[in-house]
Amino acid sequence: MNTLRYIAFRLLQAIPVLLGVSIITFTLMAATPGDPVRLLVGDRASPETIALIRDRYGLDEPILMQYFTYLKNLVVGDLGASLRYRVPVSQLITQHYPVTLFLVIYTIVLTLPPVIALAVWSAKRQNGPADQVIRMLGVLGLAVPVFWLALLFARFFGVTLGWFPVSGFGETIPDHFRHLFLPALSTAIWVVPILVRTLRAALLEEMNRDYVVTGQSKGLGDRQIFRTHVFPNSVLPTLNLFAVIVAYLLGGSVIVETVYAVPGMGKLMVDSILARDYFVVQGATLVFALTTILVMLAVDLLSALIDPRVTP
Repeated sequence: MNTLRYIAFRLLQAIPVLLGVSIITFTLMAATPGDPVRLLVGDRASPETIALIRDRYGLDEPILMQYFTYLKNLVVGDLGASLRYRVPVSQLITQHYPVTLFLVIYTIVLTLPPVIALAVWSAKRQNGPADQVIRMLGVLGLAVPVFWLALLFARFFGVTLGWFPVSGFGETIPDHFRHLFLPALSTAIWVVPILVRTLRAALLEEMNRDYVVTGQSKGLGDRQIFRTHVFPNSVLPTLNLFAVIVAYLLGGSVIVETVYAVPGMGKLMVDSILARDYFVVQGATLVFALTTILVMLAVDLLSALIDPRVTP
Protein backbone atom coordinates (compact mmCIF):
# COMPACT_ATOMS: atom_id res chain seq x y z
CA MET A 1 0.00 0.00 0.00
CA ASN A 2 2.86 2.36 0.79
CA THR A 3 4.34 1.61 -2.62
CA LEU A 4 1.07 2.44 -4.36
CA ARG A 5 0.83 5.72 -2.45
CA TYR A 6 4.41 6.50 -3.39
CA ILE A 7 3.71 5.83 -7.08
CA ALA A 8 0.58 8.02 -6.96
CA PHE A 9 2.54 10.78 -5.20
CA ARG A 10 5.33 10.67 -7.78
CA LEU A 11 2.83 10.80 -10.64
CA LEU A 12 1.19 13.82 -9.05
CA GLN A 13 4.62 15.44 -8.77
CA ALA A 14 5.04 14.90 -12.50
CA ILE A 15 2.18 17.29 -13.27
CA PRO A 16 4.00 20.55 -12.33
CA VAL A 17 7.16 19.21 -14.03
CA LEU A 18 5.29 18.61 -17.28
CA LEU A 19 3.60 21.99 -16.90
CA GLY A 20 6.98 23.68 -16.55
CA VAL A 21 8.33 21.80 -19.56
CA SER A 22 5.34 22.89 -21.64
CA ILE A 23 5.81 26.54 -20.62
CA ILE A 24 9.52 26.55 -21.44
CA THR A 25 9.04 24.74 -24.76
CA PHE A 26 6.15 26.93 -25.80
CA THR A 27 8.06 30.10 -24.93
CA LEU A 28 11.21 29.03 -26.77
CA MET A 29 9.30 28.03 -29.89
CA ALA A 30 7.34 31.29 -29.85
CA ALA A 31 10.62 33.24 -29.56
CA THR A 32 12.29 31.30 -32.39
CA PRO A 33 12.74 33.48 -35.50
CA GLY A 34 10.71 32.48 -38.53
CA ASP A 35 7.06 32.18 -39.47
CA PRO A 36 5.77 28.59 -39.61
CA VAL A 37 2.94 29.56 -41.93
CA ARG A 38 5.35 31.18 -44.40
CA LEU A 39 7.53 28.07 -44.32
CA LEU A 40 4.45 25.95 -44.92
CA VAL A 41 2.81 27.80 -47.83
CA GLY A 42 5.81 29.58 -49.34
CA ASP A 43 6.44 33.22 -50.18
CA ARG A 44 3.95 33.36 -53.03
CA ALA A 45 0.89 32.56 -50.94
CA SER A 46 -1.81 35.21 -50.83
CA PRO A 47 -2.57 37.12 -47.60
CA GLU A 48 -6.00 35.48 -47.54
CA THR A 49 -4.46 31.98 -47.54
CA ILE A 50 -2.03 32.91 -44.79
CA ALA A 51 -4.81 34.42 -42.69
CA LEU A 52 -6.95 31.31 -43.19
CA ILE A 53 -4.18 28.98 -42.02
CA ARG A 54 -3.38 31.19 -39.03
CA ASP A 55 -7.04 31.12 -38.03
CA ARG A 56 -7.27 27.33 -38.50
CA TYR A 57 -4.36 26.65 -36.13
CA GLY A 58 -5.08 29.54 -33.75
CA LEU A 59 -1.82 31.31 -34.61
CA ASP A 60 -3.57 34.67 -35.00
CA GLU A 61 -4.39 34.84 -31.28
CA PRO A 62 -2.15 36.45 -28.62
CA ILE A 63 0.68 34.24 -27.36
CA LEU A 64 -0.83 33.84 -23.90
CA MET A 65 -4.18 32.84 -25.35
CA GLN A 66 -2.44 30.33 -27.65
CA TYR A 67 -0.78 28.70 -24.66
CA PHE A 68 -3.97 28.42 -22.63
CA THR A 69 -5.75 26.93 -25.64
CA TYR A 70 -2.90 24.45 -26.03
CA LEU A 71 -3.05 23.63 -22.31
CA LYS A 72 -6.80 23.12 -22.43
CA ASN A 73 -6.46 20.72 -25.35
CA LEU A 74 -3.59 18.97 -23.60
CA VAL A 75 -5.75 18.19 -20.57
CA VAL A 76 -8.13 16.18 -22.77
CA GLY A 77 -5.25 14.42 -24.54
CA ASP A 78 -5.21 16.54 -27.69
CA LEU A 79 -1.61 17.41 -28.64
CA GLY A 80 -2.72 19.41 -31.66
CA ALA A 81 -2.11 18.88 -35.36
CA SER A 82 1.15 19.13 -37.24
CA LEU A 83 1.55 22.15 -39.48
CA ARG A 84 3.91 20.28 -41.77
CA TYR A 85 2.48 16.76 -41.95
CA ARG A 86 -1.21 17.75 -41.61
CA VAL A 87 -1.90 14.88 -39.19
CA PRO A 88 -2.47 14.77 -35.42
CA VAL A 89 0.70 15.01 -33.35
CA SER A 90 -0.33 11.93 -31.39
CA GLN A 91 -0.28 9.94 -34.64
CA LEU A 92 3.27 11.09 -35.41
CA ILE A 93 4.42 10.23 -31.89
CA THR A 94 2.82 6.79 -32.12
CA GLN A 95 4.67 6.24 -35.39
CA HIS A 96 8.13 7.52 -34.35
CA TYR A 97 8.34 6.85 -30.60
CA PRO A 98 8.74 3.03 -30.88
CA VAL A 99 11.82 3.57 -33.08
CA THR A 100 13.51 5.75 -30.46
CA LEU A 101 12.48 3.39 -27.67
CA PHE A 102 13.97 0.47 -29.62
CA LEU A 103 17.19 2.44 -30.07
CA VAL A 104 17.42 3.33 -26.36
CA ILE A 105 16.82 -0.26 -25.24
CA TYR A 106 19.31 -1.51 -27.84
CA THR A 107 21.91 0.93 -26.50
CA ILE A 108 21.28 -0.23 -22.94
CA VAL A 109 21.71 -3.87 -23.98
CA LEU A 110 25.04 -3.02 -25.61
CA THR A 111 26.11 -0.95 -22.61
CA LEU A 112 25.48 -3.13 -19.56
CA PRO A 113 27.75 -6.17 -20.26
CA PRO A 114 30.96 -4.16 -20.86
CA VAL A 115 30.15 -1.86 -17.92
CA ILE A 116 29.86 -4.75 -15.47
CA ALA A 117 32.86 -6.66 -16.88
CA LEU A 118 35.20 -3.66 -17.03
CA ALA A 119 34.19 -2.23 -13.65
CA VAL A 120 34.63 -5.56 -11.84
CA TRP A 121 37.90 -6.27 -13.64
CA SER A 122 39.24 -2.81 -12.81
CA ALA A 123 38.12 -2.82 -9.17
CA LYS A 124 39.65 -6.23 -8.45
CA ARG A 125 42.96 -5.09 -9.94
CA GLN A 126 43.14 -1.60 -8.47
CA ASN A 127 46.09 0.46 -9.76
CA GLY A 128 47.30 -2.48 -11.84
CA PRO A 129 48.06 -2.33 -15.58
CA ALA A 130 44.54 -3.46 -16.51
CA ASP A 131 43.01 -0.83 -14.22
CA GLN A 132 45.16 1.91 -15.73
CA VAL A 133 44.26 0.88 -19.29
CA ILE A 134 40.53 0.76 -18.50
CA ARG A 135 40.63 4.19 -16.84
CA MET A 136 42.60 5.66 -19.75
CA LEU A 137 40.15 4.24 -22.29
CA GLY A 138 37.33 5.68 -20.19
CA VAL A 139 38.78 9.18 -20.40
CA LEU A 140 39.27 8.73 -24.15
CA GLY A 141 35.68 7.57 -24.57
CA LEU A 142 34.36 10.63 -22.74
CA ALA A 143 36.51 12.95 -24.85
CA VAL A 144 35.17 11.71 -28.20
CA PRO A 145 32.04 13.59 -29.37
CA VAL A 146 29.10 11.32 -30.15
CA PHE A 147 28.30 12.98 -33.47
CA TRP A 148 31.91 12.63 -34.66
CA LEU A 149 31.99 8.97 -33.65
CA ALA A 150 28.67 8.39 -35.42
CA LEU A 151 29.98 9.97 -38.62
CA LEU A 152 33.20 7.94 -38.37
CA PHE A 153 31.34 4.66 -37.90
CA ALA A 154 28.93 5.45 -40.72
CA ARG A 155 31.83 6.21 -43.05
CA PHE A 156 34.00 3.21 -42.13
CA PHE A 157 31.57 0.39 -41.26
CA GLY A 158 28.72 1.53 -43.47
CA VAL A 159 30.18 3.11 -46.61
CA THR A 160 33.71 1.66 -46.82
CA LEU A 161 33.13 -1.87 -45.53
CA GLY A 162 29.39 -2.06 -46.21
CA TRP A 163 28.74 -4.15 -43.09
CA PHE A 164 25.80 -2.15 -41.75
CA PRO A 165 23.18 0.22 -43.22
CA VAL A 166 23.74 3.90 -42.52
CA SER A 167 20.12 5.05 -42.72
CA GLY A 168 16.58 3.89 -42.11
CA PHE A 169 15.01 1.44 -39.69
CA GLY A 170 14.24 -1.63 -41.77
CA GLU A 171 11.06 -3.66 -42.04
CA THR A 172 11.70 -6.77 -39.93
CA ILE A 173 13.13 -7.20 -36.42
CA PRO A 174 16.51 -8.48 -37.74
CA ASP A 175 16.59 -5.43 -40.03
CA HIS A 176 15.93 -3.21 -37.02
CA PHE A 177 18.94 -4.66 -35.21
CA ARG A 178 21.19 -4.20 -38.26
CA HIS A 179 20.05 -0.65 -39.01
CA LEU A 180 20.35 0.54 -35.41
CA PHE A 181 23.59 -1.23 -34.47
CA LEU A 182 25.87 1.67 -35.43
CA PRO A 183 23.67 4.35 -33.79
CA ALA A 184 23.44 2.28 -30.61
CA LEU A 185 27.17 1.52 -30.59
CA SER A 186 28.06 5.18 -31.12
CA THR A 187 26.03 6.18 -28.08
CA ALA A 188 27.12 3.21 -25.93
CA ILE A 189 30.80 4.05 -26.35
CA TRP A 190 30.14 7.41 -24.70
CA VAL A 191 27.92 5.98 -21.94
CA VAL A 192 30.11 3.03 -20.91
CA PRO A 193 33.00 5.08 -19.41
CA ILE A 194 30.64 7.07 -17.17
CA LEU A 195 29.00 3.98 -15.70
CA VAL A 196 32.31 2.10 -15.42
CA ARG A 197 33.85 4.90 -13.35
CA THR A 198 30.80 5.05 -11.06
CA LEU A 199 30.50 1.30 -10.57
CA ARG A 200 34.26 0.91 -10.05
CA ALA A 201 34.29 3.57 -7.34
CA ALA A 202 31.28 1.97 -5.63
CA LEU A 203 32.90 -1.47 -5.78
CA LEU A 204 36.14 -0.21 -4.24
CA GLU A 205 34.23 1.50 -1.46
CA GLU A 206 32.22 -1.62 -0.65
CA MET A 207 35.29 -3.88 -0.81
CA ASN A 208 36.83 -1.86 2.02
CA ARG A 209 33.80 -2.16 4.30
CA ASP A 210 34.03 -3.92 7.65
CA TYR A 211 31.50 -6.57 6.68
CA VAL A 212 33.94 -7.90 4.07
CA VAL A 213 36.53 -8.59 6.76
CA THR A 214 33.83 -10.08 8.98
CA GLY A 215 32.73 -12.40 6.21
CA GLN A 216 36.29 -13.51 5.56
CA SER A 217 36.82 -14.20 9.26
CA LYS A 218 33.76 -16.46 9.20
CA GLY A 219 35.23 -18.51 6.40
CA LEU A 220 33.26 -17.09 3.48
CA GLY A 221 35.10 -17.08 0.17
CA ASP A 222 35.98 -13.84 -1.59
CA ARG A 223 33.82 -14.74 -4.58
CA GLN A 224 30.80 -15.42 -2.40
CA ILE A 225 31.24 -12.16 -0.49
CA PHE A 226 31.64 -10.23 -3.72
CA ARG A 227 28.68 -11.88 -5.39
CA THR A 228 26.20 -11.75 -2.51
CA HIS A 229 27.21 -8.53 -0.72
CA VAL A 230 29.71 -6.27 -2.46
CA PHE A 231 28.22 -6.22 -5.94
CA PRO A 232 24.54 -5.76 -4.96
CA ASN A 233 25.45 -2.90 -2.60
CA SER A 234 27.53 -1.27 -5.33
CA VAL A 235 24.77 -1.37 -7.92
CA LEU A 236 22.55 1.24 -6.25
CA PRO A 237 24.69 4.36 -6.96
CA THR A 238 25.23 3.20 -10.52
CA LEU A 239 21.53 2.47 -10.92
CA ASN A 240 20.61 6.01 -9.88
CA LEU A 241 23.11 7.42 -12.35
CA PHE A 242 21.77 5.03 -14.96
CA ALA A 243 18.37 6.72 -14.73
CA VAL A 244 20.03 10.02 -15.60
CA ILE A 245 21.88 8.30 -18.45
CA VAL A 246 18.57 7.08 -19.90
CA ALA A 247 17.40 10.69 -20.00
CA TYR A 248 20.61 11.51 -21.85
CA LEU A 249 19.96 8.65 -24.29
CA LEU A 250 16.58 10.13 -25.10
CA GLY A 251 18.17 13.51 -25.75
CA GLY A 252 21.15 11.95 -27.52
CA SER A 253 18.81 10.22 -29.93
CA VAL A 254 18.40 13.61 -31.60
CA ILE A 255 22.07 13.46 -32.67
CA VAL A 256 22.43 9.85 -33.78
CA GLU A 257 19.02 9.71 -35.44
CA THR A 258 19.89 12.78 -37.48
CA VAL A 259 23.30 11.39 -38.49
CA TYR A 260 21.91 7.99 -39.47
CA ALA A 261 18.52 9.25 -40.76
CA VAL A 262 16.67 7.01 -38.30
CA PRO A 263 12.92 7.81 -38.39
CA GLY A 264 12.59 8.24 -34.63
CA MET A 265 11.51 10.99 -32.28
CA GLY A 266 14.89 12.72 -32.39
CA LYS A 267 14.88 13.22 -36.14
CA LEU A 268 11.20 14.15 -36.02
CA MET A 269 11.99 16.87 -33.48
CA VAL A 270 14.91 18.26 -35.52
CA ASP A 271 12.82 18.38 -38.69
CA SER A 272 9.94 19.99 -36.80
CA ILE A 273 12.20 22.64 -35.24
CA LEU A 274 13.54 23.56 -38.68
CA ALA A 275 9.98 23.76 -40.02
CA ARG A 276 8.77 25.71 -36.94
CA ASP A 277 6.19 22.98 -36.39
CA TYR A 278 5.27 24.13 -32.90
CA PHE A 279 2.82 21.43 -31.91
CA VAL A 280 5.11 18.54 -32.86
CA VAL A 281 8.06 19.98 -30.92
CA GLN A 282 5.91 20.58 -27.86
CA GLY A 283 4.37 17.12 -28.02
CA ALA A 284 7.72 15.37 -28.52
CA THR A 285 9.28 17.31 -25.63
CA LEU A 286 6.45 16.35 -23.30
CA VAL A 287 6.79 12.69 -24.28
CA PHE A 288 10.54 12.81 -23.58
CA ALA A 289 9.90 14.44 -20.20
CA LEU A 290 7.20 11.92 -19.26
CA THR A 291 9.44 9.01 -20.27
CA THR A 292 12.24 10.37 -18.09
CA ILE A 293 9.90 10.70 -15.11
CA LEU A 294 8.66 7.13 -15.52
CA VAL A 295 12.24 5.83 -15.79
CA MET A 296 13.20 7.67 -12.60
CA LEU A 297 10.18 6.15 -10.85
CA ALA A 298 11.05 2.65 -12.08
CA VAL A 299 14.65 3.03 -10.87
CA ASP A 300 13.49 4.15 -7.41
CA LEU A 301 11.22 1.11 -7.14
CA LEU A 302 13.98 -1.19 -8.38
CA SER A 303 16.41 0.28 -5.84
CA ALA A 304 13.93 -0.47 -3.07
CA LEU A 305 13.60 -4.01 -4.38
CA ILE A 306 17.37 -4.54 -4.38
CA ASP A 307 17.92 -2.93 -0.98
CA PRO A 308 14.86 -2.95 1.35
CA ARG A 309 16.49 -0.19 3.40
CA VAL A 310 15.74 2.18 0.50
CA THR A 311 12.03 2.61 1.14
CA PRO A 312 10.02 4.40 -1.53
